[in-house]
Amino acid sequence: MKRLIDVARQFHDDENGAAMVEYSILIGIVAAASIVAVIAIGGWVGSQFTGLCANLNTKGVSSTGGAGGTC
Repeated sequence: MKRLIDVARQFHDDENGAAMVEYSILIGIVAAASIVAVIAIGGWVGSQFTGLCANLNTKGVSSTGGAGGTC
C-alpha cells in the first residue's frame, strides 16, 4: 500500500507533461505569428515593386533599360 501511495505522489508531483504542453502551445503561437508576419511583409514588398514598376512605366523606362516598355 505504501508503494502505491509513493507512486501516486510521484505522478502528482511530475510536471514534465504540463511543461511540454505549454511549450508546444507557445511554439504554435510563435509559428503562427511568424507566418502572418512573412505574408504581411511579402504583400507590402509586392505592392512596393508594383508601384515602382507603374512609376517607371509612366516615365517611359522599360525593364530592359530602353524607352516605353512594360514590367
